[in-house]
Amino acid sequence: MAEPGYRPVSRRDSRSLAGYKHACHVMLYATEPAKLFGKIPLRHAVLMQMRFDGKIGFPGGFVDPRDASLEEGLNRELGEELGWDVKGLRIMEADYFGSHATEALPQKVVAHFYTKRISLEDLHKVETCAVQAKDHGREVLGIVRVPLYTLRDGFGGLPAFLTNTFIGNAKEQLVEALRKLRLLSESELRTAVSASRVG
Repeated sequence: MAEPGYRPVSRRDSRSLAGYKHACHVMLYATEPAKLFGKIPLRHAVLMQMRFDGKIGFPGGFVDPRDASLEEGLNRELGEELGWDVKGLRIMEADYFGSHATEALPQKVVAHFYTKRISLEDLHKVETCAVQAKDHGREVLGIVRVPLYTLRDGFGGLPAFLTNTFIGNAKEQLVEALRKLRLLSESELRTAVSASRVG
């Protein structure tokens, strides 16, 4: 599913597009066995962040022409935004999920998306170290977890979260990753997306 203005493009073909900037972002997630209020299974912890512009997005950023690869650029950005030793995190080509291109102003961009499952212990380290990161309080205003449940009122949790303003196609990346990684069932996901449009 692509946001209007975004078209799917293969990783290989994207590198030959002239005049495009490349941005790489990653969804870090871990299995979370805890329960909210001792009742509601959390199942997974999925990290996103509040950006400087008040929009929700994934950690990452633009690839510098000096970066040897997309992954090198992404790992550099993660070091700046998350403040954690990226050697322990290290996003590889094997973590690649997909790419979308847009010609929307102000510039033409290819958004490359990655997903990486890490341990809950490492996810806690990311959250803890993020407040000491170089970009904390400036480019990144804070790390947030995505609620992967819907409360009894049919709106609280994921439906309410999806009503936030997201940067670019981050919302679509989130929903598609939850679907393909099977972090939520198809019926749970459809119900949440539908409820977010009504709420």
